[in-house]
Amino acid sequence: MDTCGYLQEELEKVKKWENEQKDLWFWEKLGRIPFTLLDRITPAFIHEKIGQALDEVGSYIQTGGRYLISEREVLARFPMQSSNGSVLREVLQIGDVAERPLQDMDKVAEELQNSRKKIAIFQGATTGIGGIFTLAVDIPALLGLSLKVLQEIAIAYGYDPKEREERLFIVKCMQFASSDVVGKQAIIDELSAYEEGQKNTQTLSQLQGWREVVLAYRDNFGWKKLFQIVPIAGIVFGAYLNKSTIENVAETGMMLYRKRRIMEKLTHASPEPGQEV
Repeated sequence: MDTCGYLQEELEKVKKWENEQKDLWFWEKLGRIPFTLLDRITPAFIHEKIGQALDEVGSYIQTGGRYLISEREVLARFPMQSSNGSVLREVLQIGDVAERPLQDMDKVAEELQNSRKKIAIFQGATTGIGGIFTLAVDIPALLGLSLKVLQEIAIAYGYDPKEREERLFIVKCMQFASSDVVGKQAIIDELSAYEEGQKNTQTLSQLQGWREVVLAYRDNFGWKKLFQIVPIAGIVFGAYLNKSTIENVAETGMMLYRKRRIMEKLTHASPEPGQEV
């Protein structure tokens, strides 16, 4: 079982990560500027495809749509034995995950991150072949892959993406990954209710602006996606950029979901001798 001391130490690591998000590289601050130029030279049919992707993400929030995944593959990744060799009960439901050690959850989440990065590399290289004409395929595909890995990470920490509140949280994770310093702080404040286990109406209302979330996510491609317009050369840029995007999204999901799970474990944990929780 996770001790209170261990959980407190891990919580401090997450808070340190949150503070580090306040420092952006100079090129990240300028990242959205070239996308304005890209919008002007992008054919209308590409804008139409992107608009369809936005509608699909809206459908995902409401019903799950075609992006909703099965939890079976994620649950199968959990070990059948504990670190001391004792046999654990087979995980059949997402609710069982909450009782597993935090280290098991972290291990599964890291495996998922590494697996999805490989898919992102292949996807980015493939869509980079055709330059601007395959960019219309790449952006919706990358959005879909981001939603997939965040749902898998949610399951890895014992949260069910079939619940509408969790889907809203997932889209908010996407927004956090692509926001500036001010935006990140605002999102952390909005998600505080989730971290405390309080899914109140006000927070859900703040999360309804999904269209702005996805537009901000798209804009974050900025000058990085501008390089992918060049045919053939886009293979290299596409592979690298898609990998870094999924890596960033997955890290955000792991940290934010990890924080929620740690805080819930601390709430139900018994204090160690001489220690207050």
